[in-house]
Amino acid sequence: MLSVIIITKNEASHIGRCLESVSWADEIIVLDSGSQDDTVSICRQYTDKVYETDWPGFGVQKQRALDKATGDWVLSIDADEVVTPELRMEIEQAFQQEQFQGYEIPRLSSYCGRQIRHSGWWPDYVLRLFRRQSGRFSDSLVHEKISVEGAISRLATPLLHDAFVNLDEVLHKVNGYSSLGAEMLYQKGVRSSISKAIFKALWTFMRTYFLKLAIMDGRQGLMLSISNAEGTYYKYAKLLELQSRQARQ
Repeated sequence: MLSVIIITKNEASHIGRCLESVSWADEIIVLDSGSQDDTVSICRQYTDKVYETDWPGFGVQKQRALDKATGDWVLSIDADEVVTPELRMEIEQAFQQEQFQGYEIPRLSSYCGRQIRHSGWWPDYVLRLFRRQSGRFSDSLVHEKISVEGAISRLATPLLHDAFVNLDEVLHKVNGYSSLGAEMLYQKGVRSSISKAIFKALWTFMRTYFLKLAIMDGRQGLMLSISNAEGTYYKYAKLLELQSRQARQ
């Protein structure tokens, strides 16, 4: 039995395609954290296991979804990801391999209409398929990880990911992730300065565009490198702002 778990917030533009791609699963569990669009109503067309909750961060929210799963295997996907028929076949074949407790899946992401083959985005192996009793999510606010007890293997067929559909979505995600990233750094004791924010941003651009060959991904590769640098700058600038606010208290 396979349980698919998904967390959502304002994903009406993506979630239907995502859910349709996993409609063959034995169980679909959705945890929504305050969507103000049609996300919840769309999800209820595909599953009766839709729960509305608060927002504690990515790691805790995904663990909440995992705790509600009942399948022998769990597939954790995001609302902007799609399981192709070819990937479905490979997943079902993987269930027969008793020596493995989990599988990493290569993720092929798109940025403003182009599938990205460089930039550090491909192959982007993500651990998403695992035996329910063997896996657990970290409690990270963002960039959560799944830890699995036992042997891990890899699938060959990619999971499709509409990472950024347009620039509005880029700016929205840069803002959200930089805020969460700043908070995580502060909790870890990392401190920032304006010069550090600028240096980190410049290095992020150079690393993405030249070292990770975003230059091979055309204009989208350049745009991606710039948005990565922006995200890094704002993360460290927000960390500096958070430091100052805490110091005044």
